[in-house]
Amino acid sequence: MRPAFGCKIWELMFESINANTLGLMEEAVREALVRWEPRIDVVEVKVIPDEQPGVVRIGIGYRIKVTNDRRNLVYPFYMIPGEGGSDEEDELS
Repeated sequence: MRPAFGCKIWELMFESINANTLGLMEEAVREALVRWEPRIDVVEVKVIPDEQPGVVRIGIGYRIKVTNDRRNLVYPFYMIPGEGGSDEEDELS
């Protein structure tokens, strides 16, 4: 019942995997965590293309505010490669 809840990362599902898209994904994840998860401080968000085409790994480093306990999470995000192929090879070289 909250249309604004969540993360804008889904808007990038059909984009090519390139530096611009990876940056937009990092920003979207960071913004969503800051907005929707007040119990943590976001330390780091990294989006890295996976060896498998159409997959990126999203690494999130965070600190729990109450305990000051530092943790991390890696989440696979599956993208549908856009027409014309992806720019993954350019990013990895």
